Amino acid sequence: MPVKVANAPVSFGVFELSDAPPPLGPDAMVRALAEAGYEGIDSGPIGYLGTGSALADRLSGHGLLLAGGWVDLRYGDAEAYARGLPALEAALEVFTAAPSAPEGFAPRPTLACSGSPERFARPGGIVPGLAAGEWPAYAARVQEAADRCRERGLEPAFHHHLGTYVETPEDVERLLELTDVKLCLDTGHLLLAGGDPVTALRDWAARVDHVHIKDGDTKIQAAALADGADLRELMGRGGFAPLGEGELDLPGVVRVLGEIGYSGWLVIEQDTLPGRRTVEQNIADQAANRRKLKELGL
Repeated sequence: MPVKVANAPVSFGVFELSDAPPPLGPDAMVRALAEAGYEGIDSGPIGYLGTGSALADRLSGHGLLLAGGWVDLRYGDAEAYARGLPALEAALEVFTAAPSAPEGFAPRPTLACSGSPERFARPGGIVPGLAAGEWPAYAARVQEAADRCRERGLEPAFHHHLGTYVETPEDVERLLELTDVKLCLDTGHLLLAGGDPVTALRDWAARVDHVHIKDGDTKIQAAALADGADLRELMGRGGFAPLGEGELDLPGVVRVLGEIGYSGWLVIEQDTLPGRRTVEQNIADQAANRRKLKELGL
């Protein structure tokens, strides 16, 4: 199956440009991922890797492609959603300036929900999400955002995520019913939301167009919830473990990707917080994560 493997700034604790200075600068990160055998990188916060020719030169200089990047929008609030659209347009400008990619590997705009405060405080499918009557408007805004991406020649994928209104397998099913948007299936977020990534890949095969490979540790999650920790603290405690150290059936995921004929980007992520792990630990983890997939033939 034709796939390329990327990593992402979140694996190094880079979430916001306001995290200054970042735990690892963009040149050092790009160099480390290229040396570890990755073929691409997610954008992280727009501007972190640069924009325009600076982005293209930085990635091309290390033989990396831009796999995509997330854009948060408040789909549940019409006014907040409208205020966020310029950020979507800015992200699409960055993606269209990325180095030229082979067919099927153009950057994926990863549409993400800005979150539910209640679910962010209790992540993992515990807190109810949208009421039935709220879904049509929510989904219509997701559809509009997806159509905006397509107008720019980019195919988006929606990222289900802990702490948001599309967190559980049931939430994902409802969104897929109400839109034609493709899915970014994140194995770690699905696992910690009570889902089975292997089953989900089979069930949603026709809609999966982007994959984030992430492990999860439900024991760390349970302890964090017992302590009243929120999603951010769960990440800081290592809820998203290095590949092979959590409960993800990674061989099963790889096997099913082959069975369904998946082609496209596989983005390894290991969400962590700035300062919780050393730069050296993060670099070593992502090199080890890449080796794990190579051992499985990817």
